[in-house]
Amino acid sequence: MKKLSLITILLFCVISSFAQMGKINQANSYFTSGKLDQAKNLVDEAITHEKCVNNCKAYFIKGQIYQAIFEDANFKKLDANALDKAWDAFQKVIELDAKNQYTKKLKTQYNNLTIDYSNLAIERYNQDNFAGAFTAFKRVLEIYNSDILTAEAPAKIDTAIIFNAAISAQKAGNLADAETYYKEALKYNYQPAKCYAMIAGVLKEQGKQDESLDFLHKGYDLYPDNEFMLIELINYYLQDTTQIEKAEKYLDAAIQRSPNNASYYRAKGSLYERLKQKEKAKEMFEKTIELDPNDFYAQYSLSNFKLDDVNAFTERVNNIMDIDEYNRELEKVYKAYEALIPDFERTLELKPDDKNVLQILKQLYFKLREKNPEYLTKYKEVEAKLK
Repeated sequence: MKKLSLITILLFCVISSFAQMGKINQANSYFTSGKLDQAKNLVDEAITHEKCVNNCKAYFIKGQIYQAIFEDANFKKLDANALDKAWDAFQKVIELDAKNQYTKKLKTQYNNLTIDYSNLAIERYNQDNFAGAFTAFKRVLEIYNSDILTAEAPAKIDTAIIFNAAISAQKAGNLADAETYYKEALKYNYQPAKCYAMIAGVLKEQGKQDESLDFLHKGYDLYPDNEFMLIELINYYLQDTTQIEKAEKYLDAAIQRSPNNASYYRAKGSLYERLKQKEKAKEMFEKTIELDPNDFYAQYSLSNFKLDDVNAFTERVNNIMDIDEYNRELEKVYKAYEALIPDFERTLELKPDDKNVLQILKQLYFKLREKNPEYLTKYKEVEAKLK
């Protein structure tokens, strides 16, 4: 009786094992016929059984199913991590496949995985999930360098993927990895001018100022006509208050290269403004407005220069001791303030909600409210807007 019971138990185990593999085969059948939801349910149920746990075929089919789920928009919602689960299943195949029976089959899946992970990286990047994008780009590079794809040919060098991995890492705040991948892209001469500038940027963010500047200058020496390189050098010196005057050289080079680019004249005007060279700054801002009449910063700066002159004139008038002379000059002050209004009203047109401009106009309207009732009305309108 005991022997019969043991045989019964063993027979039950065999039948159960065949049943689980039967589910795997049925899952594969559902997969090939495009019924991915049913395929997923069956493979998930069967894969945990001891007969399937160490079975290459079971994991290969699972990998195929989950990869197909990721690739099919109609089924993608079944599992948000479908692609990673496919990857994990294929890794299990490699682990269990001692006789390399699945190597050729995996090669096909791996070639598709590079496309899938590239698409996933782009999708995540566009969703501002930069850390996730970096992980996906890294996976593409890992697949390119895998034994599966390098068994018969050298690893593929996809410089665009390397560069995009660097950008994603940088945007995710992962500066060390960004530096590594930018330098890797530079090694393969991918957009070298841009790489030099980007490396300099991530080095600067890490506090490596000297190395950052070295990369900027080396990049500029190699690619003096590259606009991106010029812009990075300009920005570097404009942000470095101890060497800000050095920005002039590179702004001149940029203007020579693109003489109709208003932003370069604006930047040069800003530089002169910070260097207290008012007349040079005015000249640059006037050129900016000539090229781009809607440039707010240039218009605002020119209007403020005029306001400074009027305020200085007002201060001199206030120091006049003779009452008759004071009254005569005071009328000139009012006219000077009134002459400012069109400039600041034009400035406000370019940025209607700018509080600084509104405050200045409020003060001008208030000063002139008794000269013209229109200014009192405008004063109240601006005051209401500020509130």
